[in-house]
Amino acid sequence: MIRALYSAGSGMNAEQMSIDNIANNLANANTTGFKARRTQFQDLLYQSFLQPGSAAGSQTVIPSGLQLGLGTRPSANSIVFTQGNFQETDNPLDLVIQGKGFFQITQPDGTIAYTRNGSFALDRNGNIVDQNGNPLSPQIAIPQQATSVTIASDGTVSYTQPGQTAASVLGQIQLANFTNPGGLNSIGNGLFLPTDASGNPIVGVPGGADGVGTLQQGYIEDSNVSVVEEFINMISSQRAFEANSKVVKAADDMLSQVNGLTR
Repeated sequence: MIRALYSAGSGMNAEQMSIDNIANNLANANTTGFKARRTQFQDLLYQSFLQPGSAAGSQTVIPSGLQLGLGTRPSANSIVFTQGNFQETDNPLDLVIQGKGFFQITQPDGTIAYTRNGSFALDRNGNIVDQNGNPLSPQIAIPQQATSVTIASDGTVSYTQPGQTAASVLGQIQLANFTNPGGLNSIGNGLFLPTDASGNPIVGVPGGADGVGTLQQGYIEDSNVSVVEEFINMISSQRAFEANSKVVKAADDMLSQVNGLTR
């Protein structure tokens, strides 16, 4: 009965974390470039009263044994990097990545972070920056006299000036990819940092041989959170939490009856 209390308690804690994860997904249902996380669980240690495969006689073995598990725990909440829907904005600095890859952002400390949020703007110096004012890497500056900016699917950035019909090329946007994107470290603001699990970034031009996707100008990528799926997961977690709480109550009732045997 004591085992039942702790096992059910571990299940309640696990489902509470699942609800917390679902709440974060739903809270970011309209966050540009957000990627949902899926909670995963694993069982804990087992107490073996009879080891499977142990000898039952000189010629026979125990076929299944007797083992009692001691509950569960959250093992991971992996990032789901499925493509979100595209939303047209008509802003020439808004970009989406069709396929794999991440934009590279230079942080204030000089390190490179990675994001799927392609909602960009210009700072006072004409540099292309993200919503927090951090510049795109490699850095590209748009001249003040530019009348139009065009970003091709391969990342080539060009502009036209007043009285000119020919476009001038400024540079090319590069994207990064990872062997295991699920191993990236989320630091907030839609940014990720590489880890030993994700591997080092593989930098290449959009649509090139490095496996990164192509760019589309004038669009942003919506969150990939499915509200319907999250509500289903919430109901499932809620019912599992309720079932574990009933086990706690049942074990408590049994302990109460045991304590009353001497009365």
